[in-house]
Amino acid sequence: MNQLLRVQNFNVSRDGFGAGEHQSIEKPFGHADPGDMFAWAGATASWPMRTDPGGSRGLDDYFTRDFARNIGAEIMGRNKFGPQRGPWHDHDWRGWWGDEPPFHTPVFVLTHHKRPSFTLSDTTFHFVDTDPASVLERARDAAQGKDVRLGGGATSIRQFLDAGLVDTMHVAVSPVELGSGARLWESPDELRDQFHLEIVPSPSGVTHHLFWRR
Repeated sequence: MNQLLRVQNFNVSRDGFGAGEHQSIEKPFGHADPGDMFAWAGATASWPMRTDPGGSRGLDDYFTRDFARNIGAEIMGRNKFGPQRGPWHDHDWRGWWGDEPPFHTPVFVLTHHKRPSFTLSDTTFHFVDTDPASVLERARDAAQGKDVRLGGGATSIRQFLDAGLVDTMHVAVSPVELGSGARLWESPDELRDQFHLEIVPSPSGVTHHLFWRR
């Protein structure tokens, strides 16, 4: 069975940054305002953290709803997991998501510093120091025939793109500019030698970029 490596619902600014500078516990996306970056998803009927009825339907809602479809494991960079740098000095920190992480699958966190695996609810986090191809092999084994989602951040996605491992990618480009931070691209045209690309504007103001391998 062909298990895809998918980037799903990754968000960047109009100038190509997935997060701003100076990430901290108080500001997970640095100087980027997540309310501006992710407003399109938060407004949908399928937004998982919605506490009131309603929300938009249509294109944005389709992508929000599609986030977990056929995903059996996730790979993420350390900076997506948390704001710490260097050796793990606080093992009490178990990610941004509390006791019920939204992944519901094994998660492989890329890091150069060892840390024991742990489980929260139905999500087990593994901390791995290896190359993209090797961690993808582990994630595919854990996914049990389903696809693997590459969750970000931008630096990790670039590593897998440069290694030629990404099969499909959905990037939502928000109409804000950050000027600096973790950059996915200067232009999506950089990837046209590897991927077909379709660009679909949404009434919400974001532009959905859909890539699939040539």
